[in-house]
Amino acid sequence: MYKRKIYNKILTWKKESNGRTALLIEGPRRVGKSTVVKEFAKNEYESFILVDFFRASNETKALFDDLSDLDYIFLQLQLTYHVSLTTRKSAIIFDEVQLCPKARQAIKAFVEDGRYDYIETGSLISIHKNVKDILIPSEERKIQMFPMDFEEFRWALDDEVTVPMLKNLYQAGKPLGQAAHRKVMRDYRLYMLVGGMPQAVESYIQTNDFKQVDDVKRDILSLYHDDFFKIDPSGKLSSLFEAIPAQLNSNASRYQVSGVLSGNRAGNILEDIAELKDSGTVLVSYHANDPNIGLSQNKDLTRFKLFTADTGLFVTLSFKDKDFTENDIYAKLLNDKLQTNLGYLYENIIAQTLASNGHDLFYHTFTNEASKRNYEIDFITTYNRKICPIEVKSSGYKMHSSIDKFSEKFSSRISRKILAYTKDVQKDGTVELLPVYMVQFL
Repeated sequence: MYKRKIYNKILTWKKESNGRTALLIEGPRRVGKSTVVKEFAKNEYESFILVDFFRASNETKALFDDLSDLDYIFLQLQLTYHVSLTTRKSAIIFDEVQLCPKARQAIKAFVEDGRYDYIETGSLISIHKNVKDILIPSEERKIQMFPMDFEEFRWALDDEVTVPMLKNLYQAGKPLGQAAHRKVMRDYRLYMLVGGMPQAVESYIQTNDFKQVDDVKRDILSLYHDDFFKIDPSGKLSSLFEAIPAQLNSNASRYQVSGVLSGNRAGNILEDIAELKDSGTVLVSYHANDPNIGLSQNKDLTRFKLFTADTGLFVTLSFKDKDFTENDIYAKLLNDKLQTNLGYLYENIIAQTLASNGHDLFYHTFTNEASKRNYEIDFITTYNRKICPIEVKSSGYKMHSSIDKFSEKFSSRISRKILAYTKDVQKDGTVELLPVYMVQFL
């Protein structure tokens, strides 16, 4: 198993909860939920039972229909899985719990009983579709699992030095130097290409062959499309997902729903967008109509941009017009030689980085009254009780006219101004010029 940061979050829950709550780990398919939970249970408990509801028998699923005799349920689980459970020293894992909603509902009774710890995993692609007839347990604590971030990716490559070094330089406000920066940028582009889905990372480590990595990612995308059609047989969700790279590449100020689903507008598909967001496969950035502290209070649900939760999948989705993404495309991307505007690719990795670090995604567009020119701030976060505008460049281009005009309009609200680009750390007046690989420290 690859080292994952969520392991420590689960450990914190175990120590703080001490059996008073269950833990639900949500996230997209193939992100590594089951693997990390099994590893955690193996290391942190005397014994555990893993109930995989994808494979569980109907008899096992039926155990959760009647909660009048918990002793009987626990006895049957131990007999079925040939595991002996010890009070307060064992755990029961409900894997893919969305496939057995009654088991999720039973968490309330199990936690009140207090004998064991309970960890659930669920793919959001269907978990909310299966809760309409059950009582969601208030004893359930949720954490979201994202694809591997850049540091986890480097850990998988046996590099535990790079990211701590970058963090020290970031905190000191110091540049890396030209040679070191070029090396880290190449490593970062490699991460963008492979992505953070554990199977893709494993394929890269085992084969060092981008085509085989791409095949793995295509399999994952195919799995997602199958799931979308299970939710919505009309194909709307699949079409919305498929169009993400083209929509970002168009440089429009919002996702143009009518260009993807003829006759539809954003206001008509709010439930579909919520389904995509809940799936964990998509990140939604909403327009902040009045950018200020409390960004979520000013978001416009009908004006949004969509990103894929994993930039490696985004790359494959972008170039899937051929039978496979040819190695020369990957090589050119890796070496920054592809003759195309890759701004949308860098926007996606910044969105992924911000989301995995706990930031909700917002952006802002506005028109300068004097020049009548339109401007856009790619991302807005909060910092020290004020807002922090972020402009993203796919090159070393240092102009930041959007931030400048935004600052003129909202100067009293702003704490920091950041241009994320592909060159080394610099300062340009009050604007911080940060290489894209340092956005993880915001």
